[in-house]
Amino acid sequence: MHADTRAGTSARMSADEATEHCAALIEAGDLELVRFAWCDTHGQLRGKTLTRRAAIRALRDGLGMVSTLMLKDTSDRTAFKVFEPGIESTLPGFAGANNLLLRADPSSFRLLPWTERTGWLLGQPVFQDGRPVPYDTRAQLQRALARLAQQGLGLVCGLEIEFHIYRLCSPESDPCLDPDRAAWPPPAPEVRLIHPGYNLLAESMFDLAEAPLRIVQRTAQALGLPLASLEIELGPSQVEAVFEPTDALTAADNMVLFRSAVRQALRRAGYHVTFMCRPPFDNIMASGWHLHQSLVRLDNGRNAMTREITPGPGDRHHARQTLSDIGAHWLGGLLDHARGMTVMCTPTANGFGRFRPHALAPQSIVWGFDNRGAMLRVIGAPGDPGTRIENRLGEPLANPYLYLAAQIHAGLSGLARSIEPPRATESPYDDTQPRIPTSLGEALAALGADPAMCAGFGDEFIRYYTAIKSAEQQRFDAAEDKTEFQRREYFARF
Repeated sequence: MHADTRAGTSARMSADEATEHCAALIEAGDLELVRFAWCDTHGQLRGKTLTRRAAIRALRDGLGMVSTLMLKDTSDRTAFKVFEPGIESTLPGFAGANNLLLRADPSSFRLLPWTERTGWLLGQPVFQDGRPVPYDTRAQLQRALARLAQQGLGLVCGLEIEFHIYRLCSPESDPCLDPDRAAWPPPAPEVRLIHPGYNLLAESMFDLAEAPLRIVQRTAQALGLPLASLEIELGPSQVEAVFEPTDALTAADNMVLFRSAVRQALRRAGYHVTFMCRPPFDNIMASGWHLHQSLVRLDNGRNAMTREITPGPGDRHHARQTLSDIGAHWLGGLLDHARGMTVMCTPTANGFGRFRPHALAPQSIVWGFDNRGAMLRVIGAPGDPGTRIENRLGEPLANPYLYLAAQIHAGLSGLARSIEPPRATESPYDDTQPRIPTSLGEALAALGADPAMCAGFGDEFIRYYTAIKSAEQQRFDAAEDKTEFQRREYFARF
C-alpha cells in the first residue's frame, strides 16, 4: 500500500474518525491478520499479530502488552528486578511484570508486501489509565518536537543508512534454528558476501548485488517509504539506502519500519541483513547513519538555516558564511553537547570501533564545510533552500527517536544560549581536537553529565536508559571472546 492510500492521508480527521477509517480499511481489505508493532528502547519493532476482528477491537480499545518488554537489554534479558519489593520506587507502574496498553496510530496502517493478507500498525504504550509511559522513545521525540514547536520551528531530516546484506549459506540448516544449538542470544548464521567490496559505487558491483537490492527497493516502495537511491558502499557486502527528507517524526517512523521490513523480506529470499556497525569479520568496513537535518519555520515552511543574504568578504571558516544565525547557534549546540548525545547516536558497544581516523567517519568533535571527515558537515550556500547540517556520529542501529530527539535538545540549548561555533576544520583528524567518546561506558557517563540531555529527556528516562545500556556494557566487558559476543548479541538479531 503506497503512502497516498494510507489511513494517514486523512490528517484532517478527528482521532475517532481516523480510527473508524482505518477499521474500514482493515475490513474492506479482506485481511486475515494485522500486526500491531511498537519500537523498543533499542529501535527494534516488537508486537502482536491479531486476526481481523480482534484487530478492529484492539484498534478501538487498545491491546495489552507485558511491561517488561520495555525493560530489555540487547540480549533480551530484563534489566530490572520487577518481582522484588521496592520496584515501584524505581519504576513506578512496572511492578510484577504487569500489563501496559498498546495504542495504535491509525495513520500508520499499511499492507505488508512480503506476506499475504496482512496489515501493519505502529503503536505506542501507555499505562492502563491512559498516561504516557515515560520510557517510550517515540513519545520522547514527540515531546522534543513540541519543545521545538514552541520556538516556531520544526525539524526536517534526510536519512543515509549504510548496512550489510549477506547471502545465507544454507537457510534450511541455519544454526540459529538448530534446536541442539539453541542459546540466549542465539548463534549467528553462516553467510557469504553479495559483493566483494573495495570498489565504491562500481556499476558491476551493483549488478552483482542487484537481486537483494531489488527486494529492498520493492519492499520500501510498496510501504510508501521515500527511497531515493540504493548504492554500493566500500566494504564487502556493504550497501547504502538514501531517503528523501521528511519531517522528523515521519523520518524516525520510516527508519524503524525500513529496518524491520527489509530484514524480513530478504530473509524469505535467503539473505541475512545486519544493521550492526561493524559485522564480526576481519575484512569489513564500518557502517554509519548520516543524519541530514534542517530547521523549518512553521509559519511559512521556509528553511530557517538558510542564510538569505550573501555575506560580504569574510573568513570562509566562519559558520555564518553559509548558515543563518539560527543555523549557526544550532550547530554550536550540537558541538557543545556532542559527547552527551553520542550514546543516543551510537548506542552499542560495537559501534565505537567506527570512530577511526581517515575512514570517512568522525574521530573528533569538529565541523567542516562539506567535509566528510568532520563529525558535523555543513552543506549549502547563501540562498540555498537545501542548506543543512549532516551529523555523521550515528550508527545504523541507533534508536531513531532518541537520535533525533538528542539533536533537538542539543540544538535548542545552542539557540537558548546563542552558542557560537568555532571555526570550521580543514584537519578533522587533528589529534589536538576534543574527542568523541571511545566506549559505551564513557558515552553513558557523558550522557549523565550533560545538563541539556538530562533536562530534555528527563532524569527518570536517563536513569532508566543508563541502567539498560550499562547491563550491555557489563556483559561486553565480562565476555572472554568479544567477537563471539558481538556475533550473538548484534549480528544474529540486529
